[in-house]
Amino acid sequence: MRRHSLLSGAVAALALITAVPALAQAQPAPAVSGAPAMPTTPAPHPPATPDAFTYQDMMGLNRLADPQVSLDGRRVVYSVTATDVEANRRATTLWVRDIEGEAAPRRLAINEGGANTARWGADGNLYFLSGRSGSSQVWRADASGANPVQVTRLPTDVNAYRLSPRADKVAVSLAVYPDCADLACSVERAKTQAERKSTGQVYERMFVRHWDTWEDHTQNHLFVLPIAAGGRAGEAVWVTKGFDGDTPSKPFGDESEFTFAPDGESVVFSARLKGQSEPWSTNFDLWRTNALTGDGTFENLTADNPAWDTGPVFSPDGRTLAYRAMARPGFEADKYAIFLKDVATGQTRQIAANWDRSADTLQWSADGQTLYTTAGDVGQTRLFAIDTRNGVVTPVTGPGHVSAFAQTPSGFVIAQDALDRPSDLWFKTYLGREMPRRLTNVNPSLDAKTFGEAEQFSFPGWNGETVHGYVIKPAGYVEGRQYPVAFLIHGGPQGSFGNSWSYRWNPSTYAGAGYAVVMIDFHGSTGYGQAFTDSISQHWGDRPLEDLQKGWVYAQQQYRFLDGDRACALGASYGGYMVNWIAGNWPGEFKCLVNHDGVFDTFGMGYSTEELWFTEWEYGGTPWENPRGYQQFNPANHVQNWRDPMLVVQGDRDFRIPTAQGLSTFTALQRRGIESRLVFFPEENHWVLRPANSLQWHNEVFGWLNRFIGPDAEQR
Repeated sequence: MRRHSLLSGAVAALALITAVPALAQAQPAPAVSGAPAMPTTPAPHPPATPDAFTYQDMMGLNRLADPQVSLDGRRVVYSVTATDVEANRRATTLWVRDIEGEAAPRRLAINEGGANTARWGADGNLYFLSGRSGSSQVWRADASGANPVQVTRLPTDVNAYRLSPRADKVAVSLAVYPDCADLACSVERAKTQAERKSTGQVYERMFVRHWDTWEDHTQNHLFVLPIAAGGRAGEAVWVTKGFDGDTPSKPFGDESEFTFAPDGESVVFSARLKGQSEPWSTNFDLWRTNALTGDGTFENLTADNPAWDTGPVFSPDGRTLAYRAMARPGFEADKYAIFLKDVATGQTRQIAANWDRSADTLQWSADGQTLYTTAGDVGQTRLFAIDTRNGVVTPVTGPGHVSAFAQTPSGFVIAQDALDRPSDLWFKTYLGREMPRRLTNVNPSLDAKTFGEAEQFSFPGWNGETVHGYVIKPAGYVEGRQYPVAFLIHGGPQGSFGNSWSYRWNPSTYAGAGYAVVMIDFHGSTGYGQAFTDSISQHWGDRPLEDLQKGWVYAQQQYRFLDGDRACALGASYGGYMVNWIAGNWPGEFKCLVNHDGVFDTFGMGYSTEELWFTEWEYGGTPWENPRGYQQFNPANHVQNWRDPMLVVQGDRDFRIPTAQGLSTFTALQRRGIESRLVFFPEENHWVLRPANSLQWHNEVFGWLNRFIGPDAEQR
């Protein structure tokens, strides 16, 4: 489940939290005679030291994302999302900074009325999305970020857009009814559906729900509009009409999945045909269609690859199309290799075939001789340069997590974070001989905060192979003392708890509360080579558990400040699955457990989750073809061994791991008489996004830790 972020998913989450309305004040329910007292949410956990970084601090931090460098390389525009915990809302604004000099960043005036997704056009203007007209539309400002002009006036929201190379056209993605003859028909259909008195929904093919929404029979389709000299767009041409699929993909696709050809006369997009096979297919292809007429013809550029193809980017001279592709159908965590297609001949070749890392978004250098990309690499996420002539791969950045980057004539603007700092912008020259220069400090309040010191370690895990992990000392660490331990287990399972920042499972918040932290990148984790990632498939319960056990023993031997008698294991998604698996196959090792949206019954998952390609790959087929594969490592089969107290968290709009999984876990615990607590969020999906709910989540989790391994545990 790596692609849709069953780990922390921080970047995708930011796209979903631009604004959250305040919750209505609920009226207290009348008292019921003889009813049990309602469990109270634990009080906020005190920091380890007065200046320690805490989850309360984290909740109010500004979140930087999406740096975009102007064509002249002089300025960078970026977004900052601010959280108002008290009002239970978030809001995103656009900022700009000169890359050279010491001038402070400035907030753009176009934020009044809302602004996001800023992109520089070849005409020197700044384009952005805004809902100030009543719906999300494309707008344009001048180079200073002033004098906004509405570009598109479409009758429905623009959910993504891409400018043509000359900024004389814009491609927009709209949610439409694909069987309609035109956009007006689609708008009228939506109005009719909204006015229906009956509520029954009818489906004739699968994928009736996905991530956190039910299928509404619309698809994301592309429309191309010409842009006149004054900035106003002309009539929209429905260029993907007749194509049965979404572009960009749901739920997290963006404009990186479609692009204009260099001449602006065609569009290349990544999409998967729906049909009946969509829930178990990962066959995304690159398609080319006419951008001027919408003639309904679609050329499949990657028909020979039945697996995932995405991220098309044309070289500066327009002669080469670069893209990323997986090799194995049905496997979402396969390695993304890099391919180059000659536009004139169609000849395709792979570059850096021996580089055992999975590439993320690609960017060409100005001279067309280098591709830049980011990739996980032994607990870090680095920026890499790949020579397109010989495939030589060179790391550009060192430790830390590069979440985004943009090029300038002399170097890179990089959004980078780490375990002890959220994302900020840095400038790094191409030669990289000097330290990166900091461009932003969106959270100056952190300068006075104390963080726990992190250290990466390695040990022989399953099959004697090297496994890596991190240990973090508590904030205010005192030599010679022992500390209780938060043993964090990442999700995915093809993911990593590496040297990066998170706004949910943030190790620094546990260190700030006085806990030491241990995290193991068990077999199946990303950034250690594809064979290491592959090793977890059909081995959910044996190889990773062995790594966790050996890593836990090694950490206690190596770091004497870890109090192994006061430890709690916590995880979400696959991490929640592993918590359930530990409960039945490693009972008694931890004083308490925390399971967020974790799998309880792997067999039931094969029939109830939405993205069937995941379960069918991970468990070796369908439940009826290979029932043993679903039952071999099924936590539900070991409930008789459960005995450890567990906190269970479940979001009701989580269609990846549906509510019945969390309820079943809680039922098993309660029926066995095990101390347990269920925290249920009706409005949340696989993540907890609303500020008030996130605060409650942290209060509950840290309250549970405090109850069993914190200062209050000794009073029990």
